[in-house]
Amino acid sequence: MRIKEENRNMLLLATVALCCGVVAGTLMLFEPVLGQAPQKPVAARAMIDDTARTPVRVVGAPFEPNVNPRER
Repeated sequence: MRIKEENRNMLLLATVALCCGVVAGTLMLFEPVLGQAPQKPVAARAMIDDTARTPVRVVGAPFEPNVNPRER
């Protein structure tokens, strides 16, 4: 049995959607066992050391946006 060419994209879309649904459902079933993911964002956990930063030299003219395109 062959699938018509005009139906192949829909079959591929349905297959991918079904696979994603199965993965999401499986993870939802295991959530009570594994527990919730930590709610603390990564930025709050990372230590930022201000003394480790080195100054940066900017070369060239500062950027000024062209608010009036007719004038250069």
